[in-house]
Amino acid sequence: MKTNTKKLSGKVAVVTGASKGIGASIAKHLAAEGASVVVNYASSKAGADKVVAEVTGNGGKAVAVQADVSKK
Repeated sequence: MKTNTKKLSGKVAVVTGASKGIGASIAKHLAAEGASVVVNYASSKAGADKVVAEVTGNGGKAVAVQADVSKK
């Protein structure tokens, strides 16, 4: 019997600003721990798609969603 050792397996993480920089790194690390990741971006679809491709290429689950979560 195989034991699932990933701490975040079965969890969903929404990471804002995940198309670049620190947000992208956080999204990748959460996915590596087993979380399904929502890669939120405001304007950089290409960056978000790159993060999604990297996560899914490593066997994780991710989707890019555009949303402005800033307070206006």
